[in-house]
Amino acid sequence: MPLFAVAADPVTLTGHVEVATGHQPIAGARIEIRETKTVTMTDKSGNYTLPNVAPGVYTVVLTVKGQRPMQRKVIVDANTPAVENFALGVDAKSLDQVNVTASITDDAQARAVQQQAPNMIFVQPAAAIERLPDVNAGEAVRRLPGISLETDTGEGRFVNIRGLDADLNSTTFDGVRLMPSNVSTPTGGGRAVAFDSIPAGLVGSLTVTNTNLPEQDAEALGGTIEITSKQMPKDRDQFLDLQLGTGFENLRDTPVKDYEMTGGFRFGPSANYKPFSFIGTVEYYQDRRGIDDLEESYVDQQGQGIPDKALADLNQRYYNYQRTRHGYGFELDFQPDNNNKWYARYYDAGYTESKNVQKLYLEFAGQPVVNPSNPNGFIDDATYQKASTLEKEMIDSRVAAVGGQNNFESWKTDYHLALSIGSYNKPFDYGSTFQNNTPNPNNPDGSGQAIVAYDNISNPNYPTYSIVQGSNPASPAGYALTDFSNGTEHDHDMEYSAVDNVTIPTSLFTQNDDEYVKFGFSARMRVRNNSQMNYDYNPPAIPLSQVSTGQPITYYDGAYNNGYNINTQSLVNLFNSNPALFPENVASDYLADLQAYGHDSEDIYAGYFEYAFQPIDKLSLLGGTRYEQTDAQYEGLNIITSNGNLVRFSPNIINRNYGNFFPTLQARYEIDPDFLLRAVYSKTIARPGFQQVTPSTQIDDVNDTVTQGNPALKPTYSDNFDLSLEYYLPEGGLAYAGLFDKQLTNYIVQTGNIETLTNPTGALDVFAPGTQVTFSGFENIQSSFARGIQLVYVDRFRWLPGLLSGLGVNTNYTYVDSRILIHPGVYSLLPSTSRDTANLTLTYDYMGLRLDLGAYYESKNLFTVGGPLYTNADGTPSSIYADQWSSGRTSLDFGSSYTINDTMSVYFAVKNLTNTKLRFTETASFDRPIQREFYDQTFTAGIRLHF
Repeated sequence: MPLFAVAADPVTLTGHVEVATGHQPIAGARIEIRETKTVTMTDKSGNYTLPNVAPGVYTVVLTVKGQRPMQRKVIVDANTPAVENFALGVDAKSLDQVNVTASITDDAQARAVQQQAPNMIFVQPAAAIERLPDVNAGEAVRRLPGISLETDTGEGRFVNIRGLDADLNSTTFDGVRLMPSNVSTPTGGGRAVAFDSIPAGLVGSLTVTNTNLPEQDAEALGGTIEITSKQMPKDRDQFLDLQLGTGFENLRDTPVKDYEMTGGFRFGPSANYKPFSFIGTVEYYQDRRGIDDLEESYVDQQGQGIPDKALADLNQRYYNYQRTRHGYGFELDFQPDNNNKWYARYYDAGYTESKNVQKLYLEFAGQPVVNPSNPNGFIDDATYQKASTLEKEMIDSRVAAVGGQNNFESWKTDYHLALSIGSYNKPFDYGSTFQNNTPNPNNPDGSGQAIVAYDNISNPNYPTYSIVQGSNPASPAGYALTDFSNGTEHDHDMEYSAVDNVTIPTSLFTQNDDEYVKFGFSARMRVRNNSQMNYDYNPPAIPLSQVSTGQPITYYDGAYNNGYNINTQSLVNLFNSNPALFPENVASDYLADLQAYGHDSEDIYAGYFEYAFQPIDKLSLLGGTRYEQTDAQYEGLNIITSNGNLVRFSPNIINRNYGNFFPTLQARYEIDPDFLLRAVYSKTIARPGFQQVTPSTQIDDVNDTVTQGNPALKPTYSDNFDLSLEYYLPEGGLAYAGLFDKQLTNYIVQTGNIETLTNPTGALDVFAPGTQVTFSGFENIQSSFARGIQLVYVDRFRWLPGLLSGLGVNTNYTYVDSRILIHPGVYSLLPSTSRDTANLTLTYDYMGLRLDLGAYYESKNLFTVGGPLYTNADGTPSSIYADQWSSGRTSLDFGSSYTINDTMSVYFAVKNLTNTKLRFTETASFDRPIQREFYDQTFTAGIRLHF
C-alpha cells in the first residue's frame, strides 16, 4: 500500500523515458508501481501510461534491459494527473540493450555494446566502415585493435588476431561458422577464412571477440571475428539506401564500379499490425587492378664458394586482373509479438576473377664472377624465358539459416539450423612457356648462353642488369613455344550446424536481467573435398613472334622492359581447333592429380553451461565451461615415385576422436559507471590444419624429398589471461589499456630434416644408399607463448571552439611478444606475428562534412619457415636459414563525405596514398628481397541516397 491514501477518485500517471544526451526516446522500458504491482511498458515514443492510480505516495521503478533499475518516490494528488519523466544519463550503463527509437550515432551504439558485454570485444559498425575506402571485410576489421592483415593482389585477405595466424582463429557470419573458400592459407592449415571474398558493403558490423564465452565455439586461439549482416531499423516501416560509385586505379588507368543497395520493409494484415519484415542487400564492385611485380631467387651455395646474393633467376611479372566482387542476401522475419520471433536468412559473397600474367625470366647459370667494373655487381651466363598465364577463378562463401527466439514467462530460448559453404572453382588456367634458343657463339665457355651483368646489391629493390653478350631478352626473336598447360580445380568445404541455447533468469543476488543461467548444445558436421585436374602438353615449336601482341611493355616505374605480351588466347584457340598438335603427358598429369587429392570429415558436438551474476555491487561475474567432442576422419594418399614416374599409391584413412573442457571466468568491475576493470581467464583450442594432419606421404627421388603429414598431431591449446582498464568517453569515445598472455601447448611447427640414407628400405627403397633426403613434415612443440599490450584512444574534441570542434582521433597500438623454436638454437616470433601493429585515424566531422585520414602499420613477420640456406664445404648445414619474411609496411588512406540533406550525400576517397609495397625477403635481412610488388592508388567517388 502507499504511504498514505485518501478516499478520492483514481487518476492517471504518465511519463516519458529518454536518453539524457540527445533526448532519444526509449521503447520497451518497464514501469512498475512497487506497492500495487501495476506494470506497463513504454511505447515507441518512450511514453507510458498507468491508469486508475489512487492518490498516495508510491515507489515507481524503471527497468531497462541491461541497466540498473531506477526508482523514484512519486506523489499522486487527488483529481490531478501525475507526470513522472526519466532521463537515462550517467545512470545508464549502456545503450546496447536499450531499444532507442530515435537515432544515436552508430559509434556510440557500438561502443555501448562493448562497454556492457561480459567479455572483451571490439565493435566496428557499418557507418565507421564506410568512412575509409576499405573494399572488403578484412580491410575494415584491420582498423580494430590487435588485428594484423595478410594481403595479396593489393587487398587484405587473411586476418591475424593478437599475434595468432588466421588458421588459428574463427570467423562467423550472423553466428554461423564461415567455411574457408581457399585451401591456400598462410600456414597451410586450410582453416582460415579469406576476407577478400566478403565485400565491406555487405557488413552491418564487425565484432572481434578477444575472450570467448562458453556459448561460443572454443576453436579461437587468437579470437573470433563475427560479421553481422545489416539489420532492419526498429523505428522504420520501410527504408532504402543506395550507393552509386565510380573511380579508377592509376597504375593501369583502369575503371572501378561500386554499387550498393540495401532496403527493407514491414508488412502484415493491417496498418497497425505488421509482424513480418524483410531486408535485402546487394553489393557489386568491379576493378581491373594492375600489379607490377619483381621476384628473385638466390643460388645460395656459399659453402661451395658462390658469392652471397648471387641470383639464380630474376622474374619480371606484369599482371592485369579483373575482379568482380558480389555480395547479396536477405532476411525474412516473423515477429507476432515481443516474445516470439522466427527468421530465415541467406547470404552469398565472393568474386570472379580473370587474370592475365606476362612474365620474363632471366635464368642464371649460378656460377657468377664479380664484375670488375662494379664491385657490387656480378657477371654470369643466362638463358631467357617468356611465359604467360590466362586464368579464371571463382571464390564463394554462402550461409543459409533458419531459426527463432522465444521468451516464455520464466525462461527463453534461441536456436538455428544452418548450412555454411566455402568453395573455390578454377574452370581454366592456361599457361605457356617460350624458351629463347638464340645461341651466343662468342661465349668463351662454349655454352652458347648469353652473358649478363647485374647488380642487386646497390639497390636491392631495383636490381639492374645489362646484356654483355647475346640477344635482347625483351625481343620476341629466338623464342619458341616449349610448354603448354591447363588446369582446373574444385575445392568444396561444407558444414551443417544446429544450435539451441536456453537462458533462465535467476535472482540469487539481484533482481535484474544481468543475472541468469545459460546452457546449450550444438553440432557442427563438416565435409571438405579438394580435387585438381592437370593437363600438361608437348606443343609445337610456335615462334613467339606469331603470338605477340600490342607494344613492348615498360613497367615497374619504368625500370624494366618486359617486351611484347603473349596472346595466350590465340594459343588456346589453336589448341581447341587442333588438339592433335598438343599431345598430353598423361602419366605426369595423373601423378599431379593424385598429389592434389583431399577428402576429410570433421564433426564437433558441444555443450556448455554459464552463469552470470553480481555477487556485490559493481562487480559482474560470468563463469562456465564448454565441452567439445571431436570426431574426425582424414584421408590421404601415400605416393611413391621413381625418376619422376609414379611407382605406386595407396589410400590412407585415419580416425581421430577426442574431447575437451574449456572453462572460463570473466570479471567486470565498475570503478565508475563509465570506468571499467576487467579480468578474464579462458581456454581455447586450434585443431591441426588439414594439410598438417593429413595421413598422406609423397616420396620424390628426383628432388630427394619426402613430404608427409602427421596424423598423430595434437590440437594446440591456449590458457588465456586478460586484463583491461576501459574508460568510456562521450560520443563513442574510449581510453583503453589491456594486457594479454596466451600460454600455448602443443603448438604445431613445420619440420625439415636432412638425413643420409645408408640402407633405405620399404617405401624409401627408391633412393640409392648414401642419398641425402630432405624430410618435411609437422610436429607439436611442448610450449610457447604470445603476450602483449593493447592501447586504444578514441575521442571527439567537441570542447574546441567553432570549426575546430569537428576534430577527432581514433588510434590503437598492439605490441606482441611471442617465442618459438624454429631451428636448433634459433628462436623467433610465432609465424605471422607482427610485433607491432597500429592504426592512427585523424577525423573531422562538422556541419555534414566528414574527413578521415587513416594510417595502418604492421611490422615484419615470419611468413614461412625454411631449411638451411646452404651447405657448408664440409657437408654440414648452414646455421643461417632460408626463412621467408613479410616486410613491415605502412599504408595511408583518405575518405571524405558531405551530407547535402537528409536524403543525399556525396563521397570521395583515395586508397593507398603511399603506394605501399608488398615485400617478402629470404631471411629477415632487408637486402635479400624475393618478391616486391605495388599497385599505386585507387580513386573513388559517388553519391549515397537514403530514403
